[in-house]
Amino acid sequence: MKISGKQSLAAHAARTVQRRRASIATADERDDLAVEEPLEIRVEGRPVAVTMRTPGHDEELAAGFLITEGVIARRDDLKSIAPVVTKGRAEPNILDVKLARPESVDFGRLTRHVFTTSSCGLCGKATIAAVQARCPALGPDEGPQVTAKVLAQLPGKLGAAQSTFQLTGGLHAAGIFSADGKLLVLREDVGRHNAVDKVLGHMLLSGKIDPAEVVLLVSGRVAFEIVQKALAARIAIIAAISAPTTLAVDFARTNGQTLVGFLRKGRMNIYAGADRIEG
Repeated sequence: MKISGKQSLAAHAARTVQRRRASIATADERDDLAVEEPLEIRVEGRPVAVTMRTPGHDEELAAGFLITEGVIARRDDLKSIAPVVTKGRAEPNILDVKLARPESVDFGRLTRHVFTTSSCGLCGKATIAAVQARCPALGPDEGPQVTAKVLAQLPGKLGAAQSTFQLTGGLHAAGIFSADGKLLVLREDVGRHNAVDKVLGHMLLSGKIDPAEVVLLVSGRVAFEIVQKALAARIAIIAAISAPTTLAVDFARTNGQTLVGFLRKGRMNIYAGADRIEG
């Protein structure tokens, strides 16, 4: 499979801001902000999605999106991912994905996802029944065992690796960890579902991480689309630093996943799949 060369796209950019402290205005100062730009994903030349994202790791984002939409399941399903070229110039915000078996794609279903916002993800454009038809539930023996002690250490490791967040304070993060707490990959984005797609895309494209042996951690809340994406990638354990939604909890319980929320300061709430957590 061919993947285009990495483009140097900035994840943050400076803007001028006037700061006020105790009603006293200071001189204009530089402030680093998270970059938000649209990425159009095409499959075989046909637009299938536009998502507002933070530039960088766009090939992973496209691959992760197609995993969770059920278009691909393995690296061999991809032929290439490359920017669209217009008048000899590579477009920085348009990617075209070529598939090994393009005839297998249901473009009628896929193109219903023409626009997703940076905060939304699935947004009700597919029913839970349709998701579950594509993504079988996990069995009790699937997924790793992890200790509560290891889980409690993950938020600190995630935060320490969020370099762009430390500059801007404006990005979500998703991280994939081994069962013994090693950070395997971290991605940041203005959209929490984009950050998840990027780490899932990295897993697929690198071929070096077994989804059956890892934990997915997200920096904020965990909603339905995050749990659904994890199931599509066959990840059994999902943890969040903030709260889950009711639909996320119900979906995790129905599909044999482990869901942890409010993972912070040594505490956690286990909403589903407590058998995978020791101690």
